[in-house]
Amino acid sequence: MTTTLHVPLARYAARLHAGIGDRHHVASPLGAWLLLALAAPAATGGVRAELEDALGVDAATAADLAATLVDAPHPLVPSATAVWHRAGFDPAPLANWRATLPRRTETGPLPDQAGLDAWARENTLGLIDRFPLTVSPRVLLALASALATRISWADPFDLVPGTALGATSPWAGRLGQVLRAPKHGHRAWIAPTGPAGDVAVHAASAVTSDDAGLVVVSVAADPTVGPAAVLAAAYEMSAAAVDDAAPTERRSLFDLPLGDGPAWSLREEPVHTFAPGGREERHSAVLPCWSASDEHDLAAATLGFPAVARGLGGLLGMAELGVEVRQAAMARYGRYGFEAAAVTGAFALMSMPPPGVARIAELRFGHPYAVVAVAVDRRGGTGPWHGVPVFSAWVADPEEPAATDLADPPEA
Repeated sequence: MTTTLHVPLARYAARLHAGIGDRHHVASPLGAWLLLALAAPAATGGVRAELEDALGVDAATAADLAATLVDAPHPLVPSATAVWHRAGFDPAPLANWRATLPRRTETGPLPDQAGLDAWARENTLGLIDRFPLTVSPRVLLALASALATRISWADPFDLVPGTALGATSPWAGRLGQVLRAPKHGHRAWIAPTGPAGDVAVHAASAVTSDDAGLVVVSVAADPTVGPAAVLAAAYEMSAAAVDDAAPTERRSLFDLPLGDGPAWSLREEPVHTFAPGGREERHSAVLPCWSASDEHDLAAATLGFPAVARGLGGLLGMAELGVEVRQAAMARYGRYGFEAAAVTGAFALMSMPPPGVARIAELRFGHPYAVVAVAVDRRGGTGPWHGVPVFSAWVADPEEPAATDLADPPEA
């Protein structure tokens, strides 16, 4: 699973982060990718091909990968998905597509705004309290995903003065304290990558009793390297960091020059060691605390959601569906742990109908009327009682509500 999904997700992440740019931000490419994967089985022809280009795998594979993740959630990453439809709108093609969704995907009529906000809170450990889109009468279908985590490091950081970031750091002068990785429990190394060149890598983790875990990988390159290349390197390093073994692709410190490098300082000192050849390598890491909170518009064609709208429109015979897509995301990285959450919402929008007139009838039973009670019997298909009138009445003498009618309803 990791190998199968990691490559297309890294590719999708590159597109998503490129659209956001180099400002401070946090996002969840996985949260958006999951929605594309849920919608993929509804698309055909050229629209399906466009979706597959965004997904990085064929539609069937994407749907299978999404179902595996959604139906077997990670113990440290609570997650949820939903597909809602406008009340009163549930044609057969829509029901057929719903049958392809993961078992745990919530379906049903579209909640109101308060319901959507509650869904966001409940599925992000309370970290995000508002759904990123606003319901309007134009919303025909809604897709949503939520991901969250709140972990404590297996080994907390130590605190050191901000000057430990180095004299060339633009943050050293304005941060009073930063984080230093403990001597044991964290991992750090220098690795060669593609466009980002040599990078500094730090990995901190949390692991549950059943050996499930979460590893948070930080990657720094030369300051002149653009964000896209550094993010790509971070995805590359995250694939290596999930295993406890030292990455095979790493720089020997004895192959690097002493002094200041792109994201490290290297010195040499005499020690007593049993390391092979008497050459011991040690790594430490210093990082700042950080947090971010963002909302992102994901409606760009390269991210696949316009194709989702066309695919769903084709399914329903409504070619002019529009789309709104936004993601709310947050994260905090600190001495004792890490927390993050994202809610991604996509609305398929129909055009507003032309002006007209609605007539609304309120039926009033204010004079004598008839009542018939009919049995329903679907045992074995259609049972002998099915459709049989059992009671009938003519109501000509109404009464005040009984005392039991005025009491609070009994507890369930």
